[in-house]
Amino acid sequence: MAETDYSVRSFKGGYDDNLTYLVTCIHTGNQFLVDASVPLKQILPFVKKNGLIVLFITHTHGDHTAYLDDYVEAFPNLVVMIYKDSEDIVKSTLKRPVKHGDIVTVGQLSLEVFHTPGHYPDSVCYLLDDILFTGDTLFVGRTGRTVSSGSDTRQLYHSVYNIILDLPGNIIIYPGHDYGPKMTISIDENISLSPLLQAEDVDDFIHQMAKYENERTFEN
Repeated sequence: MAETDYSVRSFKGGYDDNLTYLVTCIHTGNQFLVDASVPLKQILPFVKKNGLIVLFITHTHGDHTAYLDDYVEAFPNLVVMIYKDSEDIVKSTLKRPVKHGDIVTVGQLSLEVFHTPGHYPDSVCYLLDDILFTGDTLFVGRTGRTVSSGSDTRQLYHSVYNIILDLPGNIIIYPGHDYGPKMTISIDENISLSPLLQAEDVDDFIHQMAKYENERTFEN
């Protein structure tokens, strides 16, 4: 797929340098969002009339669904894509539960769904061509954390090492927060940047995660 087939606009805000993405299919004008993390007023000026038709949720932590009800109210025909075990949180009747391996089409764009639990049980990544929307599963410079209820470090290892890192290294990750030295990064570059992506095995990853938590000096 050529680069000119779609555009991606990033919006930063919400509770903790959250990122919401607005993707536009150049050929059809159809648009979709990834996460409901920033106030509606930030995205409205860039939404085409009758263009916004789908919202993809990466996981249901409150900061990623904070403005979900506002989006659904503003766009009554908005279809919400959410992992199959979490669909009940969406008030709109226009919702579609997704699972690992599903393909979702918006305009002429197709996204593949990857269930990537670990940071949270319903974490999902969405692959569009050479872009991977990773939510809180993978950030620039590190993985997501596993300190909240429902987190599981072994599951996160599987999701990162056996799913994401098996993808081509030139794929660019678009994470759910702006926590790194830059907003996006290729998988290969991210591996070279982060010890958490260089673990020898799951036990080493668990050790590296514990070390990371012990050395944290700021909250994110």
